[in-house]
Amino acid sequence: MDGDVSPKLHKALADAGHGSRREIEEWIVAGRVSVNGEPAHVGQRIGPDDKVRLNGRLVNLRLGGSRQPRVVLYHKPEGEIVSRDDPEGRPSVFDHLPKIRSGRWITVGRLDFNSCGLLIATSSGELANRLMHPRYGIDREYAVRVLGELSEDTLKQLAEGIQLEDGLARFIRIEEAGGDGANRWYNVTLAEGRNREVRRMFDAVGVTVSRLMRVRYGPIHLPPQLKRGQCRELSEGEVKSLLNYLKPVKRLEKSEI
Repeated sequence: MDGDVSPKLHKALADAGHGSRREIEEWIVAGRVSVNGEPAHVGQRIGPDDKVRLNGRLVNLRLGGSRQPRVVLYHKPEGEIVSRDDPEGRPSVFDHLPKIRSGRWITVGRLDFNSCGLLIATSSGELANRLMHPRYGIDREYAVRVLGELSEDTLKQLAEGIQLEDGLARFIRIEEAGGDGANRWYNVTLAEGRNREVRRMFDAVGVTVSRLMRVRYGPIHLPPQLKRGQCRELSEGEVKSLLNYLKPVKRLEKSEI
């Protein structure tokens, strides 16, 4: 690493909760970000005296600050979207998250309209990136209800890998979890989180998912006392534990400061 330790613009904006790093890079390319009155460019570094504007509004980046990110757990019910804008006017998970004074909530991954369970939101784009990016290997666990019992051959297929349109997908763990009548539950674990990946994998082996619930994301479990539609903010100690859990990965990223 060279002697320039000033942060990159997209990372500073993400750390301040204005969006994910990928989103912000797209905004920079689109001309929505300026530094000292000039259009910003991807990879640009900034200092504490620079004036950064997003969509024409001056933003406070708190460079060099040690403020701890906020993290909220939300028990998403079926019938809500993980988006702020929806032409159909459907209910949004953001309607239920607590108010945030600066920046905005960034969701860690998505759950589709018909899925439920654990959804994590944070004020830090950097933390969201660390939890979502495949290179960090943060696994996700789901409880899946299907019609009928899966055969040994189907279980083997799902564990060894299914070829989807966007590449090979496999469960790193799949376990039976009981059931009543024709319905059977399975707990499955993925090492990544592609769009509707769990449903697409079951569809590929001819099995219909009737219910899908995320019960764990990395070290964070869906609290059993957290009812659907409710959220709980992690305490400072819990956030510190989460950041410590991610520390070994952070050492690999010194060049990305």
